[in-house]
Amino acid sequence: MGSGMLRGQQAGTGQRAVWWLDIMGRLKPGWTVQRAQAQVAAISPGVFQATVSPTYSADWAKNYTSSTLTASPAGTGVSNLRSTYATQLWALLGATGLVVLLTCLNLANLMLARSTARGREVAVRLAIGASRRRVVRQMLSESVLLAGFGALGGLLLSRWMSQTLVMFLNARGGGIFLDLTPDWRVFAFMATVTVLTCVLFGLSPALKATRRDLANAMQPGGRSSTEGHEALALRRGLVVVQVALSMVLVVGALLFGRTLKNLGAVELGFDPDVVVVAVDLSRTAVRPEARTQTLAAIVTRLQQVPGVRHAAEALIVPLSGSDWNGRIVTGGAVQDGDVHFNEVGGNYFHVMETPLLAGRTFDSRDRPDAAKAAIVNETFARRYFRNADPIGKTFQMEMPAGSPQPTYHIVGLVRDAKYLQVREERTSAVYRFSANEPSAMFLPMAYVAVSQDSAPTPDFRIVLRSDVPAASLTRVLTRAITEVAPAAAVSYDAVTSYIDRLLVTERLMAWLSGFFGVLAMLIAAIGLYGVMSYLVTRRRIEIGVRMALGAEPRTVIRMMFAECGVLFASGIAIGAVLAGMTLRYAAALLYGLSPMDATSFALAISGLGLASAFATWFPARRASRLAPTVEFRD
Repeated sequence: MGSGMLRGQQAGTGQRAVWWLDIMGRLKPGWTVQRAQAQVAAISPGVFQATVSPTYSADWAKNYTSSTLTASPAGTGVSNLRSTYATQLWALLGATGLVVLLTCLNLANLMLARSTARGREVAVRLAIGASRRRVVRQMLSESVLLAGFGALGGLLLSRWMSQTLVMFLNARGGGIFLDLTPDWRVFAFMATVTVLTCVLFGLSPALKATRRDLANAMQPGGRSSTEGHEALALRRGLVVVQVALSMVLVVGALLFGRTLKNLGAVELGFDPDVVVVAVDLSRTAVRPEARTQTLAAIVTRLQQVPGVRHAAEALIVPLSGSDWNGRIVTGGAVQDGDVHFNEVGGNYFHVMETPLLAGRTFDSRDRPDAAKAAIVNETFARRYFRNADPIGKTFQMEMPAGSPQPTYHIVGLVRDAKYLQVREERTSAVYRFSANEPSAMFLPMAYVAVSQDSAPTPDFRIVLRSDVPAASLTRVLTRAITEVAPAAAVSYDAVTSYIDRLLVTERLMAWLSGFFGVLAMLIAAIGLYGVMSYLVTRRRIEIGVRMALGAEPRTVIRMMFAECGVLFASGIAIGAVLAGMTLRYAAALLYGLSPMDATSFALAISGLGLASAFATWFPARRASRLAPTVEFRD
């Protein structure tokens, strides 16, 4: 790697204990990615054995030498997007497939009704010599035309909607750049889907229309009197399947929506209404050894700004994606389990409003020449001291061989707080005092000049809580910082923005699954409306006889709702089973509820029930207003 790509004395390229770069290369002619993977895996033991750092402990060295190099295609660059969004995109692809299938079933029902209406026309064509294959081909060509227009409209919408999707991901500062120009694979997939939809909703009605009894179909009234129970059962079956698939989509939408709600109500252990100030001193005249004093001076100056309630430095800002973890030593033995570490200023817990449960926070007693002080959280105390009062107890941080291993005295106990993820379980955490660690704040860092990140690489971050909107403070804060460190680069963020970025996939799933759920409910209601309208038309003579014999309109309405109830109940029963079978694969995407959550299933049944009742009401009401004399005359 050329030296021009990295700059700064803290790049770490000459240190065996620092490894963070990816290597990119081009395969030789005749080599495949699979062959390259096998080759780098074979040489991995020798490479790691030859580069192990002499400062590693025995455990660290064992973990390092057991690592394996991997090779993966990088023709479109290296990105974590695939691993970040793969599961969610597969789930959305499955939901999209169900919506397409629902639409096909609905269109098949409509095409069956249309073929029934054209029964005499088809019978005449067959009677005068048209072959069955030719009639089927003509009816399929109509389906192809319908599917083709749908595919064209989908192609136009996909361009806009895909860009909207990327904008949604970037709305919270995602920084995602994607080339979504369709290629031959996209067009081939669309063509395949178009052909399949034609077969799904066009073939069955076409075959059914050409299997009719010609003599019966050509008789007057044959259109409504000769369609057998087989065709009616098929249409009812299609509606049942539509309700079942809608059940899966609606339950999924409710699960993802409630997951987002649960994550938004998670107890973080702190108040996230905090401003994060990142300061870059690389272009200032401040020397590295003087940065600790500059840090303290900047924090002191910021606390003097009107509207700022508290300010403190922090090496790791919660939920920012940064992490520092390791193991501790108690009683001379290394303890199992990772501990998350942070290095903070004296006012940090006031800024974050994390409750102090016992002991004290950092203060002037914790000088650089005093005993090392630490504050731990509840999980740390439970795990390593078995719920005993941790105040006054000591521990050490596991360090590489030959490195100093100071003893830390626990002076305070704070409530558990989220560290890396909103979803994470309770984790052990240790907070060190920055003034007690004069040089530890500045860890080895590398600055990649070709990075797309335009924000400055900060030497440290400051968290502050204000009594006024943060937007009104940024100019005053920047002026205060540059008074202490002229030419310092300053950028601003917020912990609430971190949370928004962490939950962007959950928000995406909630919105899109909600859209698909509503769409599925609408499609199922349309299909049910069509079948119930057809039943009213088919049974109008029977309804007329019943009313002539004294049946009241509400009795007719009850009869139609009973017919709908059978279809609805059958669809719900099948849909509940399908939902239980399919949504268990999405369990990892949920939070605070299981795939078989009873409340979500109850809400889905209620919503679909209301939609079905609405779709049935109008045909039932029309049936109750039929005039027996008119129906008998017709």
